[in-house]
Amino acid sequence: MREHELRRQVVAEMHLRRWPVLAVPSLITQWLLIVDEDEREAEYAFLDGLFGAQGGSHRPAHRSGEVAHGISCVWERHSEGSSMALFSPPTSPELEAAYKRVLDMPGAILRATQIHVVAKDTAAQKLLPSMQFEPGETISCHFAGKARLWADFRLKEDGFGHVVAAANGLDQRDFTRAVQRVQELGNYRNKALLGLPVAQEAWPRLDAAEQQLATLSTRVAGAEERDDELMEELSRLSLELTAIATAIGYRMSATRAYAALVRERLEQLHVTPLEGYASLANFTQRRFQPAVRTCAAVTAREEQLSERASRLASLLRARINTRIENQNARLLRSMERSSSLQLRLQQLVEGLSVVALSYYLIGLVGYVLKGMSHSWPGLDPELVMAVLVVPVVLGVWLALRVVKTRVLGES
Repeated sequence: MREHELRRQVVAEMHLRRWPVLAVPSLITQWLLIVDEDEREAEYAFLDGLFGAQGGSHRPAHRSGEVAHGISCVWERHSEGSSMALFSPPTSPELEAAYKRVLDMPGAILRATQIHVVAKDTAAQKLLPSMQFEPGETISCHFAGKARLWADFRLKEDGFGHVVAAANGLDQRDFTRAVQRVQELGNYRNKALLGLPVAQEAWPRLDAAEQQLATLSTRVAGAEERDDELMEELSRLSLELTAIATAIGYRMSATRAYAALVRERLEQLHVTPLEGYASLANFTQRRFQPAVRTCAAVTAREEQLSERASRLASLLRARINTRIENQNARLLRSMERSSSLQLRLQQLVEGLSVVALSYYLIGLVGYVLKGMSHSWPGLDPELVMAVLVVPVVLGVWLALRVVKTRVLGES
């Protein structure tokens, strides 16, 4: 059987984004980077130098290897950017050198996190003072059953956000998957929040567009405004709304998708709150959801304004069409009156033409009769002319009718 060209890629996709089984204790350092498309070639060249060159033109979405003694590295390509994670012992003399090698990677850092993995809560309590968590903002909860985490989701002086995770006897593979989900939740959360500045920037533009739309609605309702000027301004407003939709569309769609992934990861973690601490779910609901709702509100508002502008344009076009139809009706009535007047004038002219032609024809006949009276003394020219008036007029009228019928095709 012939193999589909995407078969191996689809199968490999199901095995991507898997971390190595975590050692307890250990340190996980991960960077989430935004990499532009024009930086991808430089990124692959960097990876070839880090992990070793690969043959062929295939560009994998996942690479892993050891960058220093006892320090493994996992790189993953995402739809937006990439991530690089180091897995090392809690303390290692090779760690600083590994950091320097990895930080030469192209891209801009969106999130940098260090997860300190310990065996039990007692080991975590000894580690917490060095984390310098904000007392009133420390998040702590159980996840995936026995495991527990501590964090305040703030950047420290070293540029990292720090998380402490205790396995508490949870199976190593289950614990690895749970910690990876915690990390993915944070990555997706930050990517989703990229839409908030875009939404905040678009909100004043939507305010101005809404005010302009309200003004145009009032002006359209008035009769003194010119329709062409109103249509021109409404077209400019529609173009502005289209520009806003184009500018925010991709980012708002991405925010919705990432927010759905955040909710999915929260459900998978089975977070259990602890008394005296805010849980990971509470933190997400309290700070993350309002930002997502703001993005959703901006999208909904832009769609509503575009729909209102479209309805107003339809009403204005209907008014313009009605006015054009009324003007055409008045023009047709005027043309009808003009045609009627022209017809009556034409009939009058035809009548006068019959009289004039008859008069000249009888005059010619009169000259003939007067000349004949010299040969026939008994002939009365005036009497004969009087008798010929009616036949001559009828004959001229009939002749004109015949000419009109033949020339103009009128009945």
